[in-house]
Amino acid sequence: MKEIKLSLPAGKYVLAVSGGVDSMTLLHLLAKSQKPKVKSQFVVAHFNHGIRPDSVEDEKLVLKMSIKYQLPFEVGYGKLGKIASEEQARKARYWFLDRIRHKYQADAIITAHHQDDLLETAVINILRGTRYRGLVAIAENPDILRPLLKFSKNDLLEYAKQHNLTWREDSSNVSEAYLRNYIRRRVLANLTDSQRKEFLNNIDKVAKISKAQNQLIATISHNIKKNDRINRLEFSSLPVEVANELLVYWLREIGFRSYNRKMIDRLNLAIRTASPGTRHRISKDLWLVMGRKEVAFSREQ
Repeated sequence: MKEIKLSLPAGKYVLAVSGGVDSMTLLHLLAKSQKPKVKSQFVVAHFNHGIRPDSVEDEKLVLKMSIKYQLPFEVGYGKLGKIASEEQARKARYWFLDRIRHKYQADAIITAHHQDDLLETAVINILRGTRYRGLVAIAENPDILRPLLKFSKNDLLEYAKQHNLTWREDSSNVSEAYLRNYIRRRVLANLTDSQRKEFLNNIDKVAKISKAQNQLIATISHNIKKNDRINRLEFSSLPVEVANELLVYWLREIGFRSYNRKMIDRLNLAIRTASPGTRHRISKDLWLVMGRKEVAFSREQ
């Protein structure tokens, strides 16, 4: 069995625990690594999406283990219903986790994402046309730590079995109606070890390029966007692809990630050609407002 050792900088963290084998393994690893005088280092946070009728059993298990490890426990309820999409569930879950992080003034949120999750997300984002950024999206947020990314699902299963851990199986994980499950069962399961290794190596290479490119985009942004206002003339002088990267950078900066290539192209064209005084919808409460020389993002109901 591959040895799993985790090392985190000293601090306070919100630990996202669903009750599945991945997060129960993470909880065990972090709980046993605690020093006696820092019992409040981790806050266990469980989100009940309200999608499965048996999800209350997940909550009971996570609460039981939080008590065993003498860790604070927080629970949130989504009441999303059976027809909720993966994206709706993710947004509701991270809204709850971020709220708990602020409540406890924690340094970061820790999740149990592993190597297989990294591969699945990369494939999904390739299919969605998110280009290089989609390959490394799961590891980009500095407020979320994912210490298990170097370990596979099988590594975590072996660890859980060796340590006699208890976990819950999410019945929705076998439904191929969800794209992630289809990719897991039909695509990644058929990769050879060498293909998997090559895929991971390519993701690592893209991550390094992405980091350098993000630094360059941040520098360009500093010159074009002042006091939250975008200079239209300077923006319009940029090559279209560079301008697109800037728009993605700005949207992510304000916490908006539900964009696609079509939206970015539309906003790019609007900044270059739209009449002053016009507004261009991005989401239900987010707009791009045009001035004669400048444009700005605006949140309105």
